[in-house]
This record gives sequence, structure tokens and C-alpha cells, in this order.
Amino acid sequence: MNIRQTFALSLLSLAAASSGVFAQTAAPATHATAANPAATPGIDARQARQEQRIDQGVASGQLNQLETRRLDREQGAINRAENKAKADGTLTAQERKRLHHMQNHASHDIRRQKHDAQKRMAPAGSRTVTGASPG
Repeated sequence: MNIRQTFALSLLSLAAASSGVFAQTAAPATHATAANPAATPGIDARQARQEQRIDQGVASGQLNQLETRRLDREQGAINRAENKAKADGTLTAQERKRLHHMQNHASHDIRRQKHDAQKRMAPAGSRTVTGASPG
């Protein structure tokens, strides 16, 4: 089980364990409004899509372990920046612009890493790297 799967299972376990607590609270607003100026549904959805692209790259062999680690670290930096920006209860236009810029950069990095010549190592017992010529 890789780190992403372990993390996902941990989140699901935590959500299941705390669902009774949250069932008594009102549903949070999903859009930035006067009641919730720090809501970031568009940013969150884009983060999820980028993480899916990374997962797909790992599954298809387009991303090797080092590339995956770098991309995951970049996604973590975006998550930390988002949490820091939302810490005061509001997300300013400048903070939102910075997050979009970070996401644009990450999207470019994901595409570049998925389409470069590096591939993940072939299974044990094989003497070549996937995509490399035996030579």
C-alpha cells in the first residue's frame, strides 16, 4: 500500500469516526459568500483533479517515484498555502490569485513530467527500463 492509499484510508476512517459529531452541525456554505468568504470550492476541485492526474500517471507508468514525490510535495505546498490564506477567515483576491498561479505552475509540471522520456522502472526480473531500448 503506498502513501497515498494509506493517507486516503486514514482520512476515510477519520471521517467515519467523526460523522456523528458533524451530523448535528449545519452544512457549510460551498461558495465564497458574505457568510463564508474563505470558501474555495473551485480551488479544492482543481486540487482534486490534479491529484487524480498524478495518480493516473503513477498507474500508467508515466511517472516514476522521484517525479511522483516532487509533484506530491508541490501539491502539499499548495494545500499549506491555501490553509494559511484561509486562516484569518477570508480569502483576499491577492491570495486567490497566488493560489491560482501555484495551481497553474503545478498543472504545467504534471503535464511536463507525465510526457517526458522518463518512465518508471520495469518489474523485477526485467533488465530494461520501460521505454528504453535494450542495448
